[in-house]
Amino acid sequence: MNAPLAHPNWQEILDAICEDIGPFLNRGKVADYIPALAEVDPGAFAIAFAGIDGTEASAGLSDTPFSIQSISKVFALCLALELEGESLWGRVGREPSGTAFNSIVQLEQERGKPRNPFINAGALVVTDSIVGHCGERSGIARLLSFIRRCARTPEIHINPVVADSEAAFGDRNRSLAYFMKSFGVLRQDVPTVLDTYFNQCAIEMSVSDLARAGLFLAANGTSPVINEWITNPDRVERVNAIMMLCGHYDMSGDFAFRVGLPGKSGVGGGILAIIPNVGTVAVWSPGLNTAGNSLAGTVALEWFSHRAGINLF
Repeated sequence: MNAPLAHPNWQEILDAICEDIGPFLNRGKVADYIPALAEVDPGAFAIAFAGIDGTEASAGLSDTPFSIQSISKVFALCLALELEGESLWGRVGREPSGTAFNSIVQLEQERGKPRNPFINAGALVVTDSIVGHCGERSGIARLLSFIRRCARTPEIHINPVVADSEAAFGDRNRSLAYFMKSFGVLRQDVPTVLDTYFNQCAIEMSVSDLARAGLFLAANGTSPVINEWITNPDRVERVNAIMMLCGHYDMSGDFAFRVGLPGKSGVGGGILAIIPNVGTVAVWSPGLNTAGNSLAGTVALEWFSHRAGINLF
């Protein structure tokens, strides 16, 4: 890691970023293939920092809930690993895909085993694991409870309009799920897994809540927010490594090059980034680049990393 500022003024850094980011807003394209997301203001912007020492700072629309979409895959992966253990890796890999997040090409070549848990196919395997280990309790209830616990707030919720939109326009995900089921990679009832996944992607929260929820990934598995153990340190290292390698689809290398932090994006325009042993930063700007990552959000995190001196490389 580059030497961080001795005592960064996090609020000053975030305020400056919020003031400077204007020219990059409205440049990207909102995820209009999910109609419910097409209605979001492309000029919206929010950023929040949460430190493992209890420090918090935010700027912009930091209390406005937004659809976290694929950022939910990070929390789902941590929960699935707690429920199933390391055997999960027998069904999903840990390699960058180099293809679009909803591609089916590699699945056919690799007999239904997804490259990593952050592309859609891999996330469906993770969701399948959660569903299979929840018994009478629904998988989405278990995941939502887990995220609420990590953020210490009951306000995190599922937007039913977004969930319905996901389901109505989720034929590619249905294809991925049934294809993997044909190879035995998915083990549970496919409609149940898909319903859980569509609701998972429709979870809404603010950047402030998101930054707090991810803090256990910066603090070796124990959440400073609730002072409770979430997962073990070895697992945190591995999840962060996968975020660095695969968290931004086929632009993960570009994000690592520019920002230098483990991170996970979502097509709702959010990004969660982890600063090991320091804290987390979450950003939201709905306009996306060609890979489905927040355009202004990536710029903001590049500036944040540079100005605070926290690039891991």
